[in-house]
Parts: sequence; structure tokens; C-alpha cells
Amino acid sequence: MKSIMIMPASSLRGEIAVPGDKSVSHRSIMLGAIARGITRVTGFLRGEDNMATMRAFRLMGIPIDDDGETVTITGKGAHGLSEPSDVIDCGNSGTTIRLITGLLASQPFFSVVTGDQYLRKRPMKRIVEPLTLMGGRICGRSNGSLAPLAINGGGLKSISYNSPVSSAQVKSALMLAALYADGVSVITEPAPSRDHSERMFRLFGAKVQTSANMVSVEGGGELLGADISVPGDISSAAFFIVAALITPGSELLIRNVGVNPTRTGVIEILRLMGGNIELLDERDSSGEPVADILVKASDLKGVYVSGDLIPRAIDEFPAICIAAALADGVTSIRDARELRVKETDRISAMASNLRALGIDLDEVEDGMDIKGAERFSGGSVGSFGDHRIAMSISIAALASSGGIKVNDIECVSTSFPDFFQLLAKTAAGAL
Repeated sequence: MKSIMIMPASSLRGEIAVPGDKSVSHRSIMLGAIARGITRVTGFLRGEDNMATMRAFRLMGIPIDDDGETVTITGKGAHGLSEPSDVIDCGNSGTTIRLITGLLASQPFFSVVTGDQYLRKRPMKRIVEPLTLMGGRICGRSNGSLAPLAINGGGLKSISYNSPVSSAQVKSALMLAALYADGVSVITEPAPSRDHSERMFRLFGAKVQTSANMVSVEGGGELLGADISVPGDISSAAFFIVAALITPGSELLIRNVGVNPTRTGVIEILRLMGGNIELLDERDSSGEPVADILVKASDLKGVYVSGDLIPRAIDEFPAICIAAALADGVTSIRDARELRVKETDRISAMASNLRALGIDLDEVEDGMDIKGAERFSGGSVGSFGDHRIAMSISIAALASSGGIKVNDIECVSTSFPDFFQLLAKTAAGAL
């Protein structure tokens, strides 16, 4: 299916569950592979990105069984990976290629990582430079700025690194490399990014210390297999949260969603806009905070979003832009330059699509000013090959004047394979 027509909806009602968290699913495979013993993962997200990670570790000799309910990883310990006999294809997954490069830089063998046409355009120097400082030997196109990357691993030393960007991918790549370096490595960010790696490292027994926007990892220890229950992905839930907020008469309960404080910026922003969002039955699951999220249709208002909120909501900004487009007044987004180096330039892509749907806005280098309207106009727009843009425009259609045709939707399968089926279930008559 390459395109879909989505019509306006009267309301969203009922209870749903969204797929498992993509970030947690990636890390469960990676740490399970280098731990000693069995790791069992339930709630694993079987999107294309996570399956790319699974294939990569199978290629390096790690037995991984998937019966549809539980993913079982038979870890071989810190030095149990084998040299891959072929190039590792990471598909469209930035998490896979960046984190696995950090791990491969520490391994005593040669490897090559690459990805699809979109991933080969994404910046890799942000991990190559600090890994090189650790003693990594990595080369790639444009002086290591672009994949494919060729890696001659092994012989790393610890590092104290001040990252110029707040990026969980950069931080996590260095943390994986640090497990194999002598001594303690320290990574500092301008603002705290999501901390799934820190939490899971501890679950597996790694020696990790955190303080504000700093993390330290001691090398040389042994990880032990663990049981992991993956919560629902808040980035996936965000589309249904916004859909319920902007569709009159809606009341939607989303079960078992991860509400890690480093990821709940989207909830804070939508609440600042006047969104009626409640967290129910807050609890813990495998070291991650979890809750049920109750959302009711709300009259939204424009807000100013910047600073430390940005890294905590970076993946949800396409959905936030949809809420802003129907809010009363102007919503200004700043300090979000990182959006320009995601699966696509999300600032430019969302600006183009919003204008095509009748929304007035001004694009700036690190964000945009969105002037709220009553509804989206109908039309036909594309995804730019970006799963989050495809899903954002799909929920915009629910509050459009005549429906929206969303083109190039195959990319949705990277993170949310059942998105359109779930949308059809909750928004009667839209599909």
C-alpha cells in the first residue's frame, strides 16, 4: 500500500495499546547479545528498524529466537560476537547504525555498516569523531561523515567527552564502546537526552553513574542476561494523544505506555497547550516507568517551546505540529535544529505539508512559528519517506474539511506496522 485516503472523524473512543518502545527494543537485543546467559524480551516491537538490529546480531553469531510472543537472546558474553561475513544493513534505522558502530568499534574484527538511501544521508561524524578519540578506526564517505562505514575494531581507551548535541544515539554509542575501554568514560551533554541506555545498562549489571546531564561508564565488567518487559512507545502513543485532543467528543485510554521522564516532553507541551491528559496507574516495568494515559478532546492554545523540553520531545514534534496547527494563536518552536537531521529534515518537511493543508507558518533555522486554524484543508501530501511525518499527516486528516490523501506510507512499518488498522478501530469512518 503506497497511499491512503483518510476522512474526517466524529470522535475517537475506547481503549487501545500501542506497540512496544522502539528504543527499549533496540537496546534489549544489543545488551542481551553481549551479556552472559539468556535474555527474554516481551512486548518487543517488530517494526523494520528493530528487525534490522535483530538481523545484525544474528549475522554476528548470536542465537535469537522469536516465537511471536517472546524474543529469546542467548548471549555469549562481552567477547562472544563473531566477525560478520557480510555487510550489516541497518535499513532506515539511525539507532541501529549509530549504536552498533559504537559497539563494533570495540570488537577485534573488521565490519562494514550501511543503510538505505535515507540513512546514507544522515550525519555519522557525530559518533565517528568521539569514537576515533577513543582509539576507534572508522572510515566512511565524506571523511567519515556518511555511511557506509568500515570499522577496524578493538583497542579502545576511556574518554571524557563533551558532546555538542543532546543525542541519546551519540551517548549510547559511546556508552557501548566504553564497556570495552580501560577505566571510566564520562559523557556530558548540553541537556539530558533520553536515558533508556542508562536504565538498561544497570538492569544488566553494568557500572553506570549519572548526574544531571552526565553519565559515566566503567569498562571491563560482565553483563548478565535479564528479563525485559517492553512498555508501549510514547512516540507511537503521541499520534493518538494528539488525534484525541483535536477531534471533538473524543475520550481515549491508551494502556501500558512508557512514561520515562526523559521522554514525556510531549505530554508536558500538550498540557501547556491546554490538553486534558491524565496518567493513571503509574508503575515500574523492567526499570522503566509505565502508566495508562487517558486523553479527552480539548481546546488548545498556542505556546512557546524551547530549551530543555526539546530533547525530551524530539521525536514527537511532527505530532506536536499537528496540535499547534489547530491551537488558538501562535505556537513557536525553537532550539530544535536536531529535527533537520532525522529521517528527513522534519522542520522543512512539516512546514511544506502544513502549508499544503492550509496552515500559515514561518519556518526558521531551529524551528517554526505555526498560526493556528480551525481545520486543515483537504489535499494530497507525501511522507518524505519519514514514518513520523506519514502518521502525523494521517491524524491531521481526522480534523480536515474533506479528508487527506497521504502518499508514500510504506515507511510507517519501520516503527508502527499496525498504525492504520488501529486508527480505523478508534476513529470510526475515517478509513
